[in-house]
Amino acid sequence: MTQILRRKAKIIKVGNIYIGGINPVAIQSMLKNKTAEVERSIRQIKQLELSGCEIVRVAIKDIADAKAIKKIKQKINIPVAADIHFNWRLAIEAIDNGADKIRLNPGNIYKRREIKEIVEALKLNKIPLRIGVNSGSLRRLNSKSLSVPDSLVTSALNYVKVIEGLKFYDIVLSLKASNVLETIEAYRKIARRCEYPLHLGLTATGSPQAGMIKSAIALGVLLLEGIGDTIRVSLTEKPQKEVKVARAILETLGLRCFNHQIISCPTCGRCEVDLIRLVKELDNRLSAVSCQLSAKPLKIAVMGCVVNGPGEAKEADLGIAFGKKDALLFKEGKAVRKISSGRCVDALLKEISALNSLAN
Repeated sequence: MTQILRRKAKIIKVGNIYIGGINPVAIQSMLKNKTAEVERSIRQIKQLELSGCEIVRVAIKDIADAKAIKKIKQKINIPVAADIHFNWRLAIEAIDNGADKIRLNPGNIYKRREIKEIVEALKLNKIPLRIGVNSGSLRRLNSKSLSVPDSLVTSALNYVKVIEGLKFYDIVLSLKASNVLETIEAYRKIARRCEYPLHLGLTATGSPQAGMIKSAIALGVLLLEGIGDTIRVSLTEKPQKEVKVARAILETLGLRCFNHQIISCPTCGRCEVDLIRLVKELDNRLSAVSCQLSAKPLKIAVMGCVVNGPGEAKEADLGIAFGKKDALLFKEGKAVRKISSGRCVDALLKEISALNSLAN
């Protein structure tokens, strides 16, 4: 099986997880509500944990948001990254209240004495820094002829020099634009010029549908090239949806495995069953049962006709290929028995459970 060769990146500890090196590409999302709404924030983070989020970023707009981190962390299990803009003192407050990572934007926190104060606090508490450069908040650079990707890279590296000058090296970088090609080019360029871990993402992506497509393309291209240590799919949607799409991207590329894989045909005029409904039912019921670490993730084929159906079903761990009314169940490449369309989802789930039991 073809494997992606990961870019060599420095290993950084964020709370209870490690990123960079050969560590799995971690999934991040962000709270959609004000951080100081403690109970609401806890509920949303717990939902994110169940969805598979591994790092959560929270907006720190004022002192109340920064102080809320301490209470929130008492009830959750994943690291908290504090997103700081404009007011450098909020970074100090967030660190004092237990933030696991600080994100600074070079576009609005850039005075050396302020950066120095933050870095001293980061050193004291052994907390990493994400330098997050966005195309929408770039400070004007000396050369107006620079492209957006070059401006992002220059801004990030200039900031890195300041941080390194303060003898601090636990750094993560992100360079986000809303344009897919500009984002890809910026990450490719920064990847060649440093060994710091890279957090991948786009910034403003538009509608949820457009955001999913843009993210899949941009992140997919970069991850295929071995670039990226954490990812966020930014959507104008519930944060759990961001995590679901991020997981799908990583699974599709073979970088992570979270659950069993369903292979199904798109259907055509030869299909004589409601395959769309059956696949949706199987997917929904499987999503409630995460693939256990000790169990082998299975490839499950659900095919609607006799053209490609039997072949795909034979190549899968489990598969069904429909004829007019009934389906033929395949197990490890062999036809086992016929089942009716009304019983096929239950039959597949029963076989999956049996195989998982054997694996354990």
